[in-house]
Amino acid sequence: MRDLKDWKGCPAPSPVALEGRTVRLEPYERAKHLQALWDAFGGMQINPLLRYFTQADFAGIEDFDAWSESVIKSGWVREVIIDKAAGKVVGMAHYMRPDPANGVVEIGGIAHGGGMSRSPLSTEAQYLLAKHVFEDLGYRRYEWKCHNGNAASKRTATRLGFTFEGVFRQHMLSKGENRDTAWFSIIDGEWPVLAKAFDAWLSPDNFDAGGQQKCRLEDIRAEIKAGAA
Repeated sequence: MRDLKDWKGCPAPSPVALEGRTVRLEPYERAKHLQALWDAFGGMQINPLLRYFTQADFAGIEDFDAWSESVIKSGWVREVIIDKAAGKVVGMAHYMRPDPANGVVEIGGIAHGGGMSRSPLSTEAQYLLAKHVFEDLGYRRYEWKCHNGNAASKRTATRLGFTFEGVFRQHMLSKGENRDTAWFSIIDGEWPVLAKAFDAWLSPDNFDAGGQQKCRLEDIRAEIKAGAA
């Protein structure tokens, strides 16, 4: 754990451009990205895709636009995920609920279009977002929260190296129903091992000619931890 006697807090996250080998992240611009995101999410297929988001179903792109403007105005920092090879928008994620004084921020509002399936795109995007928080902004804690019924999101958090912390019962309402929220986190002392594992997993050497991974991220991380013990 770092020495906190001279702690002065962190800057609040702001829109940022981040680039990796397979993905590029750009700050959301309505004129540039609204239609592209809508198309990436399959138009009206956005509703089943975002079934665990708390807002009501969208009747069309106008509703998605209004919701987007509302959450961004509330403080969500939207990053748009672009597949570099295809040159297309494929998803989004948001820095949320920042607490700069204590060095805490959440990553959420994550949605992936079909263009991100069966590829390293989502993993690299999450790596870049976390790396920016810990290495550029100096945060101490990085949070992931999801509907406790969202098994896929919970599996993803665990795969990425977040630690499960528990369930907040009756945490909020979602689409007119109760939502229990599962909480996960990464703290700064864990980041060096996680970053090393991400780098190793994302290396081209970890993928065969068909683009399939050779080693799982979880296994790489476990091997690094064992070697450091």
